[in-house]
Amino acid sequence: MIMDELDFSILSSLQQDGRTSFTVIAEKLNVSVGTVRTRFNRLLEEGVITIVGRVDPVKVGFNCYAHVAVFVRPATHKEAVAKKIAKMPEVSFLAGTSGDYDLEVDVMCRDNDHLQDFINKVAAIEGVHQTKTAIYFKVYKYAQPDVGLVHGDE
Repeated sequence: MIMDELDFSILSSLQQDGRTSFTVIAEKLNVSVGTVRTRFNRLLEEGVITIVGRVDPVKVGFNCYAHVAVFVRPATHKEAVAKKIAKMPEVSFLAGTSGDYDLEVDVMCRDNDHLQDFINKVAAIEGVHQTKTAIYFKVYKYAQPDVGLVHGDE
């Protein structure tokens, strides 16, 4: 999908306040409400944007955040391990890496016991050789990047 400046402006408006009405966005961007609605629906259909209720994890009971480095042996198991980890509801971020370990996993758990249960489940997956966990004591920022950065807006 090719996106233009108007698409990015609509996304930027929604990032600032996801409840902003199409009418307000249209007025701000000097286009019709129909144009905003059509663009939004296209972005939604193409999977560029999804609609979710983003909660403050601490306020709803997730008091233990952690980064888990996963070492996979043999390397041919990496995709299968990643697919299994991706299905786990505690996982907020999962990526393959080029560093010392194979998979980087960020998780949100209720408490340390919940985290330990999660780690045990990961360790039991065929191909997981080792894990290393770092607990985040305090999260200072939890957000997605501003889409304006794609255009070099800073």
